[in-house]
Amino acid sequence: MRIQAALVRSLGGPFQIETLLLEEPRTDEVLVKIAGVGVCHTDLVCRDQYFPVPLPCVFGHEGSGIVEKVGAAVTKVAPGDHVVLSFSSCRQCANCIAGKPAYCLELYQNNFLGTRADGSSAWSGDGGAIYGHFFSQSSFGTYALARERNTVKVAPEAPLWLLGPLGCGVQTGAGAIMNSLQPRAGTSVAIFGAGTVGLSAVMGARLCGSAKIIAVDPVAARRDLALELGATDVIDPKAENPVEGIQALAAGGCHYSLECTGLPEVVRQAVDCLRLTGVCGVIGVSRLGTEITLDMNSILFGRGVRGIIEGDSVPDEFIPRLVELFRQGRFPFDKLVTPFAFDRIQEAVDASERGQVVKAILRIP
Repeated sequence: MRIQAALVRSLGGPFQIETLLLEEPRTDEVLVKIAGVGVCHTDLVCRDQYFPVPLPCVFGHEGSGIVEKVGAAVTKVAPGDHVVLSFSSCRQCANCIAGKPAYCLELYQNNFLGTRADGSSAWSGDGGAIYGHFFSQSSFGTYALARERNTVKVAPEAPLWLLGPLGCGVQTGAGAIMNSLQPRAGTSVAIFGAGTVGLSAVMGARLCGSAKIIAVDPVAARRDLALELGATDVIDPKAENPVEGIQALAAGGCHYSLECTGLPEVVRQAVDCLRLTGVCGVIGVSRLGTEITLDMNSILFGRGVRGIIEGDSVPDEFIPRLVELFRQGRFPFDKLVTPFAFDRIQEAVDASERGQVVKAILRIP
């Protein structure tokens, strides 16, 4: 079938909408008519080759829409179902079997290879094959081709165009708190970076009952939004030393911290602001080979650092929970969102990179 899709043809190049051909779904695949898709930082760093995703490629991995067709072996969803598309995993390795699909031993092959496992691609153009299958969906298009394993059925009462970011950025931030760090009620959390991931973490910390939720961000509008969403305090890192500020607000330092920027110097701050036995979660994406420096004595005295992928989420279980919390008014992630028409994708990308919007969502009629 002919579809419209946003294609990146060169390193750092623009997102260009082109007419492409998309194959029919294979046995375990699901064809989804996209209603909305979030613009995520991971789309942009892969465009810039932080990770070696082959080009030209159709990106997009926060899609939501309606199932159009399913392969012969698909039983989880049916045509007409409302779905959110998330990351993919093998479902067979030791980590997947243990309920940790975000740490699948074949995570790269299932999400960043640019092709199916057999080397084929379902997308093609006038010049031949186009790479796709990004996060097993490539949802920057009017249609996406996902796999049954990364397609999550959601309640039809929720606004479908809005739900795509639950598949990655929102579930990553909320899950890092609710699934990974699991702060006890009354404890303190410092969150470095108040973008989609960080603000979702703020909402997650509020749901967990954290008594002190400190958001660190240089952008005033984002600090204000953090306060609206549940932060008790905010810090401008350009105006004061965030480590000193956090230690003043949470005597002795925070119980937990979350680093959402991908900047090595911010990771150091997120560790240094902890109290003894505190735990720092690292989420921010950086270029392969990026290194950090820590004071060994900080770790020696009971502090911990752990990386977090996709908020330790099991998407089929966690995404419907977030949808229900949103419907109850307890997880208002819609306040992060600015909608753009699909043909304004480059404008949405530019606004995201300039920090003018928190979460851009492309609406596709």
